[in-house]
Amino acid sequence: MKKWFGILTPLLVAVALGGGAAVQAQQPGAAALSGDEAVLEMQKAFRKGDKLRLAQLLPAARGHALEPWAAYWELRARLEEATPPEVDAFLQRWAGTYQEDRLRNDWLLLLGQRRDWERFAEHHPRFRMGDDREVRCYALTIEHLKGSAPADAGAQVLSNWYAQRDADDGCAYAASELLAGGRIKPIDVWRKARLAAEANRPRAVRRAVEIVAPEALTPLRAALDSPTKFLTGRATATGRERQELVVLALTRMAVSDTPGAARLLEAKWGVHLSSEERNWLWGLIGKQAAVGLSPDALGYFAHASRDADLTDDMLGWKTRAALRAGQWKLVAKSIDAMSPAAREEPTWTYWRARAYMSDRPGDEDRAHARKLYERIAGTTGFYEQLALEELGARITLPRAPAPLTADEKAAARANPSLNRGLYAILLGLRSEGVREWNYATNLHTPGGMAERELLAAADFACQRQVWDRCINTSERTRSAIDMAQRFPTPYRDAVLARTRAIGLETAYVYGLIRQESRFIMDARSGVGASGLMQVMPATARWTARKIGLDGFTPDQINDTDTNITIGTAYLKLALDDFQGSMPLAAAAYNAGPGRPRNWRNGPVLEAAIWAENVPFGETRDYVKKVLANTVNYAALLTGQPQSLKSHLGVVGPREAAGEDPSKELP
Repeated sequence: MKKWFGILTPLLVAVALGGGAAVQAQQPGAAALSGDEAVLEMQKAFRKGDKLRLAQLLPAARGHALEPWAAYWELRARLEEATPPEVDAFLQRWAGTYQEDRLRNDWLLLLGQRRDWERFAEHHPRFRMGDDREVRCYALTIEHLKGSAPADAGAQVLSNWYAQRDADDGCAYAASELLAGGRIKPIDVWRKARLAAEANRPRAVRRAVEIVAPEALTPLRAALDSPTKFLTGRATATGRERQELVVLALTRMAVSDTPGAARLLEAKWGVHLSSEERNWLWGLIGKQAAVGLSPDALGYFAHASRDADLTDDMLGWKTRAALRAGQWKLVAKSIDAMSPAAREEPTWTYWRARAYMSDRPGDEDRAHARKLYERIAGTTGFYEQLALEELGARITLPRAPAPLTADEKAAARANPSLNRGLYAILLGLRSEGVREWNYATNLHTPGGMAERELLAAADFACQRQVWDRCINTSERTRSAIDMAQRFPTPYRDAVLARTRAIGLETAYVYGLIRQESRFIMDARSGVGASGLMQVMPATARWTARKIGLDGFTPDQINDTDTNITIGTAYLKLALDDFQGSMPLAAAAYNAGPGRPRNWRNGPVLEAAIWAENVPFGETRDYVKKVLANTVNYAALLTGQPQSLKSHLGVVGPREAAGEDPSKELP
């Protein structure tokens, strides 16, 4: 247990010592297990759903620092068979912990599925996290059945339901009850079916249709499975259900064959649909075309006669297409049609301000633009930095907050959930540790920790070099901004040596690593990328050969120096092949070089407009964050004011004649 003494407070060290000693696991023929070993084995058993193994191992975890997790896994695995007294005993035994609230969340979902409203109502007020959409829908159902639901209960249910991609019981059941009670309308349920059809979630589509028109379930299968055949094999759509089935079929077709769906809607089905249905479909078709960077996108959007029938997502893509086409009046019109919440986002706040300034602005336009810029200007993100520059300022380091006191640091070190979170992470249970840490900082108390508490918690993680929790926790502060916490520079000697040797901006590398791995050396993505710079095995082998790294083997990619060597070399090759464009090279690093090679074709655009039009949401977000990170790291490393615009430039088709060198990049 010596390796954990620097992490745990004295209280938890004492607990952990008991768990670290060898204990006989209660399994015939089993060797003695330490507490750490028992906990690790229990996590494996939980993931396999092995209830017997969990029960056998639980005694070996008694008294361990992570015993709350062990007890949670054992009971959660058999929760459907557990008795209410067993659940109550667990909740009482672990009162105040993340595991108590996690099991209460699970129990509330089960009670909701059982329609055990009495027990649900008893437990729900003590659910501290309150972040489960399905639980919230069950609670609104109870209030509706009691006649005490708030006036906006329908809007709350729909907001939660629309945000869920997969089929669920809680919000679907709530929607069914509120539809029967007249609190929501049939069109609201059909819209859920449309959103699910667009996302290719057939179970969620069927659940929605079952609520609003169960008689339509049989033809629904044909509409979803073979939309083209369904649409070409019919001549009319009489009645609301048949119209909505046509809408669902066109929705599925629009995702796979956008021009074909547009032709069928214009030539055949438009006259059979309501204006709202037509507008929604044209909005979807326009969105799909805009995602594909098609010049036809705005033409499709123009068929929609009322922007109010379009979703915020559709209007976002209409705005992007208008930016790409340089149609600033349409940019303004599309943003103005968004919901108030969407208009408040920094992305659309910034572009609305730019629209005010686009065409010989008068004093009133300038005043409107300045007000919007001032609303978001700062150092924290891409559009915040651009807004700051529009106001004539440069990106500088904000004033550091007052140093943490000894008492503030001690309070963080004494927090049991923070300690358990770090212990779990450093034991190898990263998912569990992150969840417990986030609960402690964000959810244990309403609104989460206060800013000074967050800074102290971040400092605790920084001191233990758990950089992702350090960064993410510090990022939650709004007024007290500690840039050293938010933008740490681990492995500094190695990064500086490599970037200087190959002529790569150090701040750019740090900005990319921060976004790739949050400096977690053992990070591994779902597609197999590894290490600080999240290098794919095939890319690592290619790059090693390219730079003459003799004797490279794939297992070396988890070595810090090797990972930095290969990652920076590949980034430099991408940057050179994309003619020094940081946005293009970042996109290539995230999505592979082939995609940005195609995305750059079309008009020459300022890089901010190009980045906002990146079709992949993950890559679009990635490029913007890497560039914003780069500027902050540059300010931190140099101590000088910085400009995001100077790192952006413009993006357009490759001008140089001959073969595109980026085609060699894997």
